[in-house]
Amino acid sequence: MHPRNIRENKTVRAMIRIYCRGVHGTRTGLCSECDEIMAYAEERLNKCPYGEGKTTCAKCPIHCYNPEMRDKILAVMRYSGPKMIYRHPIMTFLHFIDGLRNESLKKGENV
Repeated sequence: MHPRNIRENKTVRAMIRIYCRGVHGTRTGLCSECDEIMAYAEERLNKCPYGEGKTTCAKCPIHCYNPEMRDKILAVMRYSGPKMIYRHPIMTFLHFIDGLRNESLKKGENV
C-alpha cells in the first residue's frame, strides 16, 4: 500500500473512532456498525486505482462506495471533521493539503 493510502486510512480510522465514541457512546474499541464501516472503508482504500496520486474521496471522479455506506461515511465525516482539527491537527492539515489536488492521477500520469 502507498504511503498516501496509509495516511488516508489512519485519517478515516481516527474519524470513525471519534464518531463512534461521540454518537454511540463507546469507550473502548468500536461498536459493530462502526466496525463494519471501518472494514468497508479500508477495503475501498486498498482497492483504490489511483494509489499515490489519490485526492480526497470527496473529489474523486470514481465513487466506489455503495449508496448505503456512502451515507454512513458522510455522517461520520460531518460529525468528526470539525473535531479532527482539535484532536488530530497534523492529520487534518495533511488531509487538507491532499484535498488541494483537483483530481486524482492514475499511475503513469504526469503531475
